[in-house]
Amino acid sequence: MLRKPLFLFCIPFLALLLPGCENHPSPATQTPPNILIVLTDDQGWGDLGIHGNTNIRTPFLDSLARSGTRFANFYVQPVCSPTRAELLTGRYASSLGVYSTSAGGERMDPDVPTLGSIFQNAGYRTGLFGKWHNGSQPPYHPNFRGFGEFYGFASGHWAHYFSPELERNGEFVRGHGYLADDLTDQVIAFTTQPDPRPFLAVLSLNTPHSPMQVPEPYWARLKQRPISLRHRDPEAEDTLFTRAALAMVENIDTNVGRVLSALREQNLQNNTLVVFLSDNGPNSYRWNGGMKGRKGSTDEGGVRSPLIVSWPGHIPEGQLLRSVGAGVDLLPTLAALAGVSLPTGVRLDGFDLSAGITGTGAENRPGLIFNHWNGKTSVRSQRFRLDAENQLYDIENDPGQQEDVSTRFPKMHDSLLRARNRWLLENVSETNTQRPFTLGYPGSGQTVLPARDATAGSPVRRSNRFPNASYMTGWDREAGGISWPVELLSEGTFEVTAYYACTEATAGTRLWMTTRTDSVGRTIETAFESEAYGMEQDRVPRIESYAKDFRPLPLGQIGLSPGRDTIRLHAGPFAPGANLEIQRLVFRRMD
Repeated sequence: MLRKPLFLFCIPFLALLLPGCENHPSPATQTPPNILIVLTDDQGWGDLGIHGNTNIRTPFLDSLARSGTRFANFYVQPVCSPTRAELLTGRYASSLGVYSTSAGGERMDPDVPTLGSIFQNAGYRTGLFGKWHNGSQPPYHPNFRGFGEFYGFASGHWAHYFSPELERNGEFVRGHGYLADDLTDQVIAFTTQPDPRPFLAVLSLNTPHSPMQVPEPYWARLKQRPISLRHRDPEAEDTLFTRAALAMVENIDTNVGRVLSALREQNLQNNTLVVFLSDNGPNSYRWNGGMKGRKGSTDEGGVRSPLIVSWPGHIPEGQLLRSVGAGVDLLPTLAALAGVSLPTGVRLDGFDLSAGITGTGAENRPGLIFNHWNGKTSVRSQRFRLDAENQLYDIENDPGQQEDVSTRFPKMHDSLLRARNRWLLENVSETNTQRPFTLGYPGSGQTVLPARDATAGSPVRRSNRFPNASYMTGWDREAGGISWPVELLSEGTFEVTAYYACTEATAGTRLWMTTRTDSVGRTIETAFESEAYGMEQDRVPRIESYAKDFRPLPLGQIGLSPGRDTIRLHAGPFAPGANLEIQRLVFRRMD
């Protein structure tokens, strides 16, 4: 049985520090700073003008970097969900049970405190706007991980970027305009509320992740612009994709400028700590400073991220730190800068880098940084990287990983190899046991079981091989079905609604759901023929599923008891020409 998270932490606020908490040095100000984190999706280290990319124009981000400190060597994980878990917890994702980017493998241990819960307990109002990617069902949902306000989507990627269906605090809503612009509007509204409490706001943009959709003004700037800087292997680069990605980053830059302008208009800029970073390397072969690897790789190019930290009057302007840093360092560093105490006994894999950032102490980070994904692990010290193939590179002098120096530095090679073996033994399980999806978590009014998390039997199939933002299609006979392994966390009565689309011939087919002890369902009386859309906005042909609209079909109420079970959907009989598609099941507690 999944345990209920223990969010009974010490609640420090300014000088009101309770005994038993680990106190960080107080910041220079007596007023706790607001914190704004801007996290982008699939933006490489090289997708910034200040890093030397002449293909792109990022004036607001470049100015933000000049106003504070940036890291030359900051590392995240090769893909989205592990990085996000590490930023939230200060722990390596593999130790949290994160082993995949979909189908439940993106969920992190719900008993571990998060950045949101720690700052919320310290008196901050907290909000996350955009992509979550660490679990959809409570207690994995952002509203149950310390974020009082959530607007966006919990999936790994989204299928459409123009006024899509989104979620606000567990309820489905329709977005307004281009998604990155809409998320920025929401952050501006949140950060400029007349509330005396400090805020922690995360603007978790979904761009430049594919599908490659961007408003016309940004595309118009890039589609004819010369791409003078190319990937180290130019023949591997798709310049059309490069243009689309850079156009999306230029939109990000504009939106960062909008948020900063709003903070200035409210006189909040001097007491707001702004952090900017990406979640992994670039999602295509494009210029990235000559580094080896891209998204998905544990080499430098797959894991080096921009990191900018700005706080006027508290962090030196124009400072470039050459010490290494990592995503697991963000939580302890922000806590120290804000004067927020961490829960007693909390495990951290990261380090407090605030002394180097503020220029008040040593810059160098102790320890090693481990990058792990898909069975491959590399290790970064201040100077060297041991790659997944046991080759050693002197990154300070060879950032492109061109020469294996294992024979020149055998002691360093063997030391990093031993360290990696120890880390794998302590942090990575040899088998990934899929945990069931949760239903009936105390305090949750609604739980969604999306098609992303389901399995299906023939003829039912997923709309795309990438589960995120997919739906189930091809259901034209009684064989097959759709199922979700679940764990019921509390007893209750739930209203069950299926979101469906179907052909005219499907009207008259019955759709029903079963558990180990009961069933509920109804006949589909009204056809809902829905066409896929989004291809007209794609700047580059996509590999993900297209979006569709789906209609709710109330199946009825059902009583559920605690324990493990399997939720199954069945349908039939089917007339010739019938085709049923399912996007999700929604359970709303009635008692």
